[in-house]
Amino acid sequence: MVRRLIAVRFFWWVLALVIVNTGLAQAPRTYILTATAYTSSVRETDPTPHITATGARTRIGIVAVSRDLLRTLPYGSKVRLEDLGTVRGGRGQFNYLFRDTVFVVEDTMNPRKRNHIDVWLPDRSTAFRFGVRNVRVTVLQVGR
Repeated sequence: MVRRLIAVRFFWWVLALVIVNTGLAQAPRTYILTATAYTSSVRETDPTPHITATGARTRIGIVAVSRDLLRTLPYGSKVRLEDLGTVRGGRGQFNYLFRDTVFVVEDTMNPRKRNHIDVWLPDRSTAFRFGVRNVRVTVLQVGR
């Protein structure tokens, strides 16, 4: 009877250790970052405007992060975005773009940017309306 009790306790202890080490017991990481938008324009990118830093083609769901964030959000990371509004206090009007989209980190920004995320959008007028906003970034899966 004592051996069985020890075995059961050992099983639960090992199971708890596995859950903690695999991250199943941890809440998703979230960050509040400054966000802007970019398009596939040579004036906003480099001479290959439709190709990201990882070689992927630009599309809805692609984001670029500032290089200081690549340690915590490496290429391939999957995130959800929530528009918290403009940096001047406006309301979050772009959540309709974010609601059903899982974004993937596939690009980086100019080295002068810090704590920043850049959302790819297909047209320049929407990118201008997007402006500079605060977003909540929830990490779903850390990339490579």
